[in-house]
Amino acid sequence: MDNLDRVSRPQRMDPLMSNLPLGNDPLSVRRRIEALERLLEGLVEIPVLRRKVGLDAIAGVVPVVGDLLTAGLGLYLVWEARNLGLPKWQLWRMAANVGFDGLIGAVPVAGDLFDLLYRSNTRNLRIVRKHLDRHHPATKVIES
Repeated sequence: MDNLDRVSRPQRMDPLMSNLPLGNDPLSVRRRIEALERLLEGLVEIPVLRRKVGLDAIAGVVPVVGDLLTAGLGLYLVWEARNLGLPKWQLWRMAANVGFDGLIGAVPVAGDLFDLLYRSNTRNLRIVRKHLDRHHPATKVIES
């Protein structure tokens, strides 16, 4: 019997769970939203264009399914913003960004090019950051 067997399961998981932003506090929500935005908009860099693209542009190549998947992830950002208490007009604005991206992105070929230029999740992250910086200043992160 090794040491891991003697330690209870919650104790083994504690260091792992402490690194993940799973809480409902504003800082955890901010970290989750920023991580999802990076996944959707800035996963890899296209060397020739020197432009980062993410899952939104990559999955958009797959007709219908890719656009539905990324729109669902974009709406998750809106849901997180709702849990933070953003005003309804900002939530509607965020939902409109996701909807516009999803509708135009669903157009074959032209939609894929549009996904490279229009970053709805980055726009939504800016809205959430502005709210957090104003109402929860302790979550503010100094960016380099």
